[in-house]
Amino acid sequence: MDKIEAPHTGTTIIAVTYDGGIVIGCDTRVSIGNFISNRASDKITPLCENVFLARSGSAPDTQIVSDIVRHMVHQHSIEMETNPEVKTVANLCMQITYNNKGANHGHGLSAAMLCAGWDKYLGGQVFALPIGGSMISVPWGIDGSGSTYIWGFLDAEFKENMTREEAESFCITAISLAMARDGSSGGMVRLVTVNEQGAFRKLTTCQELDTFHEDMDVRGLQNGLSGMVV
Repeated sequence: MDKIEAPHTGTTIIAVTYDGGIVIGCDTRVSIGNFISNRASDKITPLCENVFLARSGSAPDTQIVSDIVRHMVHQHSIEMETNPEVKTVANLCMQITYNNKGANHGHGLSAAMLCAGWDKYLGGQVFALPIGGSMISVPWGIDGSGSTYIWGFLDAEFKENMTREEAESFCITAISLAMARDGSSGGMVRLVTVNEQGAFRKLTTCQELDTFHEDMDVRGLQNGLSGMVV
């Protein structure tokens, strides 16, 4: 019998720090090879009130990590009677990935994630959790198939101590650029902003996004979008 290869998945996730908090974002397309299975998914999972996880890779692998960590963090919050530190939550995600390197017939978990949030001790923080079980504190992080197209953009355009509005606009532009080149990224842009006041979600539809390269500009179109692949 011929060997059956695992389906290739793709996405674009991003998280950045700004002066007062973090912004974490993603596209909304879920693909299995050349088939788009969901064009309005939510790849940003709340682990607790102040920490969120952006997921890329295998959906089952990343979902089980987030489910286990959310359960553990809930117990920890009850014992501590306060929201957990961001690095504590990120470390739990890292431990699960690292300790399951033998999963999936020795290939390990296909889970490339970004854990970001705000706490009263260190403010806004972003931790990159690449495949393999590493945990790296970074001012900004990206992952997923679309990330390969925008490393240069983030290197050149990221600024320390941005305002909330600048950080949100920066993330939307970065994801839009990735969506323009990566066939496995698309749809809309979801953002979650976390700061001392709480967590705030924002959805930017395809009609509101800037277009790049050979993208078709769908802004202003009122009809005919229901069957369009985005």
